[in-house]
Amino acid sequence: MYRMISAMTSTPSPSVDAAERPTVFVVDDDVSIRESLELLIISAGWQPVLLDSAQSFLAMPSTGTPSCLVLDVNMPGLNGLDLQNIITLSGRRMPIIFVSGFGDVPMTVKALKGGALDFLTKPIDTEALLEAIQSALAQSQALRQLQRRYEVLTPREREVMTRVAKGLLNKQVAYELDISEITVKAHRGQVMRKMNARSLPDLVGMAARLGLGEDSREVH
Repeated sequence: MYRMISAMTSTPSPSVDAAERPTVFVVDDDVSIRESLELLIISAGWQPVLLDSAQSFLAMPSTGTPSCLVLDVNMPGLNGLDLQNIITLSGRRMPIIFVSGFGDVPMTVKALKGGALDFLTKPIDTEALLEAIQSALAQSQALRQLQRRYEVLTPREREVMTRVAKGLLNKQVAYELDISEITVKAHRGQVMRKMNARSLPDLVGMAARLGLGEDSREVH
């Protein structure tokens, strides 16, 4: 169970359709945990999706709203760390918050190194969980906005962005794409403008968050 720390945040506005609210996936084989977190998530104004296994989560389609995953570590079949690895390899960039009643240092380190946003132990402090979910959803929203800017780029601009982010010089990009260096500079300027990148390091960071160079760029 989770431990109640303080009164809940404001309830969702009736004017906000459920389909437009951020989605919080909860994957835990304990039905009492799922039901408890459902009430917590609803009271905070988010849309809960409750699942009893990693396999059930993998069968779910992508959402059209910012989303995050509250994931139990110890589950039969695929455990939480297994699911985290599958999500990472698939290219789906969903912030993950781990919860566990049996957390230890090596497990926590492995989860965080794998990209988990937080690792909380049961009984879960609601304040800590709500803060973690809020941060995760903000991260998801930022990534979606970044993805939308990336989708505005032309195919050639995407090719240039990927190579520039890898550290190639303009002349190297020109050679790889069989275009002139002047054309590369023009495309590069367009990329910086459309992506709203303030500097090259800023663009490199965007490329890393988008997973450029990987087979999948899906944002869950």
